[in-house]
Amino acid sequence: MRIVSICPSNTELVAYLGQTSLLVGVDNYSDYPEEVKDLPKLGPDLSIDMDAVEQLKPDLVLASLSVPGMEKNIEGLKERGLPYIILDPNSLKEIAEDLKVVGEKLGMKELGEEKADAFLKEIDVCRQGALTRGNQPSLYWEWWPKPIFTPGKANWLTEISELAGARNIFDTEPEASVQTDWENVKLRNPDHICMVWVGVKEEKMNPDLVRKRPGWSEMKAVQEDHIHVLEESLFCRPSPRLLEGLKKLTFVLSEK
Repeated sequence: MRIVSICPSNTELVAYLGQTSLLVGVDNYSDYPEEVKDLPKLGPDLSIDMDAVEQLKPDLVLASLSVPGMEKNIEGLKERGLPYIILDPNSLKEIAEDLKVVGEKLGMKELGEEKADAFLKEIDVCRQGALTRGNQPSLYWEWWPKPIFTPGKANWLTEISELAGARNIFDTEPEASVQTDWENVKLRNPDHICMVWVGVKEEKMNPDLVRKRPGWSEMKAVQEDHIHVLEESLFCRPSPRLLEGLKKLTFVLSEK
């Protein structure tokens, strides 16, 4: 089969299934695993070059609606009559379900089920480990600084927080993505601030900008210097690599 992925998390699902050799093109942000870097790049995930996708003659395009604005990609696929599926998981369980879906679409149903089970078992092991930790530090995850966007209860980062023995301060909000403001975050006074600006590399994120926000110098996380610049690729993509992010988060919290 000839597979095109137009979202990094979809590319990583294919990688977890061990089938990157089937990929013939990916979006510009797909940077894992290493071998996909040599594939034809089809544009940023919000403005995919559909002519280039069509020229690759894919048997299946793995599309997504994980970022507002991706609807345009779906319209382009429909217009050209290209075969596609949409993957848009919010929870770890939904990521496992998507592994099954992709496996079945690739004609490898058993592989998909096997990999989904392995992923869920690893989560269970992490959950048991979280039960042994004493205190439960509160975390503020910053997806975007202005306007502020942060994950809510329905998002995987609430689960990742819990698996690390911590708590997302916005797990009180039912939606997956919450738009809020600096004052609201200040009032919730988290123990840790986790900067994971979507699409921004770590070296481009400056914790000093966070420290200078009005009133934030009074916050516990700022006073105790618990501001963490983390790889958005390990926390902002709904793929099995979130468990790699979980290990990183657990280590970071244990250091403090």
